[in-house]
Amino acid sequence: MSDTTILDALVVGAGFSGIHTLWKLRKLGFSVKIYETGNGLGGTWWWNRYPGARVDSETPIYQLSEETEVWSDFEWRERFPGREELQRYFNHADKKLGLRKDVVFNTCVTEAAWDESRHVWIVKTNTGLTTLARHLILCTGFAAKRFTPNFPGLEKFKGVIHHSGVWPEEGVNFEGKKVAIIGTGASGVQIIQEIGPVVKHLTVYQRTPNLAIPMRQKYLKDDVNSSLWKFPEISRYPEIFRKLKDTFGALIIDLDFTEKKFDSSSKQERLALYQYLWDYGGFSFWLAGFKDIFYVQEANDEVYDFWSENIRARIDDPVKKDLLAPKKAPHAWGTKRPCLEQAYYEVYNQPNVDLINVKESPILEITETGVKTKNEGVIDVDVLILATGFDSVTGGILDIKITNGEGVTIQEKWRGENGTETYLGLSTNGFPNTYWFYGPHGPTAFSNGPTSGGLQADWVVDLMVKMREEGKTRVEAQKPSEKEWTKALRDEWYSSLFPPTDSWYQGANIPGKKREPLNYLGGIPAYIEELEKSKNNNYAGFTIV
Repeated sequence: MSDTTILDALVVGAGFSGIHTLWKLRKLGFSVKIYETGNGLGGTWWWNRYPGARVDSETPIYQLSEETEVWSDFEWRERFPGREELQRYFNHADKKLGLRKDVVFNTCVTEAAWDESRHVWIVKTNTGLTTLARHLILCTGFAAKRFTPNFPGLEKFKGVIHHSGVWPEEGVNFEGKKVAIIGTGASGVQIIQEIGPVVKHLTVYQRTPNLAIPMRQKYLKDDVNSSLWKFPEISRYPEIFRKLKDTFGALIIDLDFTEKKFDSSSKQERLALYQYLWDYGGFSFWLAGFKDIFYVQEANDEVYDFWSENIRARIDDPVKKDLLAPKKAPHAWGTKRPCLEQAYYEVYNQPNVDLINVKESPILEITETGVKTKNEGVIDVDVLILATGFDSVTGGILDIKITNGEGVTIQEKWRGENGTETYLGLSTNGFPNTYWFYGPHGPTAFSNGPTSGGLQADWVVDLMVKMREEGKTRVEAQKPSEKEWTKALRDEWYSSLFPPTDSWYQGANIPGKKREPLNYLGGIPAYIEELEKSKNNNYAGFTIV
């Protein structure tokens, strides 16, 4: 099957960024389609259906902010919406905006090649469809490519096995089952606290403790307000959306890093602030205290000690206490994105839950009946869950063979000696008319996805309007600008406490992947300033012809 009509834009992915981009371009008269691998809208929230799947950005900031017709009559029911709530939202957005008519589902983009003679991308899919598009917009998200470690014998396991990233739509029955879960990242934490109370026995295999913080979940139906946080009225939404762009990560309502420095505040003042943020819940403890925690070891140590003391008080067993919340930090606090938990640590107080430290007792193999470790031998289980994460930030882009007009692939460029290079975290030299949102070198890991991706989409849409008005057909990031942006991003990263931590922030969770900073650490306001600087100077840093 082939379609020779030239689209103005082809968008890959039907999550928040993809939907917002489609809506804006369509309103402006551009011809645009979305190709989506899944069978529904929502991007990661189509795929995230494991037990307890829930977003860590609070209501109402985690939604399309410009699409007034969507948010003006949608009532959120949870402070931190779960997967079911989010699917209800996407279905509502579809009814309001008529999205599906321009989305091709069950279609995975596999290749894209630039035709320099026509200034178009030739895009191919797993369904045999070939599409021509003037602009290629990658809304693949930062967690599109799941990662499964190469455990010896994995294929031999005869029980039920699932990766958290591709959970079956019909769910899994855990009652009366012996379950093992490998991994304690975001999905691991949510699954563990959800299934711990219902399984016959749960064995958790932990490499590094998750320094999770209280979610302080709240439902509209609650009679008692047990949290400092209150559901905002819909009338406040426009004000909230505006204010978000003035905060570091656009992740917390009405809160941001304090302007005070750590060493200019008394210990008493600091502890009072920590306690307030702890009680408020969500990411406030991470992104509304002292920004010094990312740069000053003394400040980071104090925050970790506060965290550890509070978490250790919730764990009964002294061995589990030291594994889950050691007195000495396993890495600088906050240099991995903290997970939000509701009852994660209490689950380990149950007699049916065991915790194995795979750093001391590594997994040797997966057998037909269970998991074999160095010290415990084989532990038989009925269900094996792989909560082993994703090839984050760049993985979704590099899963597509993207070839420029000179026959060079983006894989060859980014996996070369210089590593990942971009300009403004939006585009890369040598690959014209190509952009990505909520991906490498953007504020991705430290920001609210709809806000961050929306900012980037708006910038690119404005660029496309300018090109159309001026009869231009080709835009490319300039190499010197790319070098300058990448260097500045790396300099900021290496001045912080982030580099020593083995995290997906810099690809350290994937064996063989180059260890490099993949996220912009300057925050949303500084990022907006950089975008506007380029735009207001006739899109400086880009060559438009």
